[in-house]
Amino acid sequence: MKKDHKSRKQHFLKELKYIFLNPFTWAWLLIAFILVIITAINRFTETDAGILSWWDSIWFSLVTIAAGYYEYSPATVPGRIASFLLLIFGMLVLSAITGRIASYFLDIQLKKEKGLLRLKNMKGHFIICGWRAGFDKILDYVLVSNPDITTDMIVLINEATGDQIDTILSQNRFKGIHFVGGDFSDEAVLNRAQIEKAERALIISDQSKKYSQLEIDSRTVLAVLTIKNINPEIYIAAELTDSKFQNHLHMAHCDEIILTSDYEYSLLATASSGMGYSNVISALISKDADTGIIVDNIEPSFIGKTYKDLKNTFTDSKEVLVGLLLNTGNFHQRRKDALREAQKNPDIKKVIDELKKVKSIKSNSPLLTPDDNFIIPPFTKAIFVRGNTEN
Repeated sequence: MKKDHKSRKQHFLKELKYIFLNPFTWAWLLIAFILVIITAINRFTETDAGILSWWDSIWFSLVTIAAGYYEYSPATVPGRIASFLLLIFGMLVLSAITGRIASYFLDIQLKKEKGLLRLKNMKGHFIICGWRAGFDKILDYVLVSNPDITTDMIVLINEATGDQIDTILSQNRFKGIHFVGGDFSDEAVLNRAQIEKAERALIISDQSKKYSQLEIDSRTVLAVLTIKNINPEIYIAAELTDSKFQNHLHMAHCDEIILTSDYEYSLLATASSGMGYSNVISALISKDADTGIIVDNIEPSFIGKTYKDLKNTFTDSKEVLVGLLLNTGNFHQRRKDALREAQKNPDIKKVIDELKKVKSIKSNSPLLTPDDNFIIPPFTKAIFVRGNTEN
């Protein structure tokens, strides 16, 4: 208690010292003192001009300073000199005030352009961390793949140069996108983007600076850990260049992990077989959100029923069910739900077995072509392939 009191006292004295040592404080005090003297001179010398009270003199001074003209016409030499000084001080004061106001708005604009302002009134937004060449194409795919997201719901966090950011934000199709400048693994920077209220985050391998491959993946892991610590409910998809960091992201409860290099190597290898695998994969991973591989919600009535029951509903020749995506959604929430269900069992042995299963839960786990008798559990989505409706 004494320590807090001492700390507050030191803070107060420090603020007081700053105020009295600030040259602007003394400048304003000097101006105020001169204005009081001038007001007094007008009060006692310009009674013939109509200044009959202190209120008249104060009003005369305010109008002279603010409007730049005399409410009363001074008749005496001291009054005229004092009134002329009022005009001079009025110009100085107004110049100082307008200069400070202009400086304030300019500072806000510069901070906004550099992404240094804290975002306001953001909720349920989509955050994209990192930067690399072809970033505009990534944004295009994000908007096409997520029709529920508008540009004003997207927040970019990176350390790209001003020219790179301007190139993106100046395009009409990206109008409304928000930008926060800084290291996306820094908690203070994330808080400026209101990460605690965000719904989803995508972390791409950052190439905004000359980072090594090790540094890129390390920063990705650190960012996931920091974001999950601030907002455990957020859904995170993160890109890695090296699979050896995959376990770190699993331990950080990252919901989706994209191993870009592995996909590239696999695609090159399959293409070398001369069987056209790369064309098939390109068709399945379509830019069009309505064709190729689709992951969609299952009607609640099918939860607890068999995979065969669900498969029988796919009668459209343009759609083929190929599997299920288990434990969808936020990893943190899925574990909480599974733990709650496990604790309902009255049999202690079964509770322990269920808790072991909870520990091994993997978020968004794909199960391709399961047995027809497989019972569809809660929080499951359907994986199907949809062809083009055009002939």
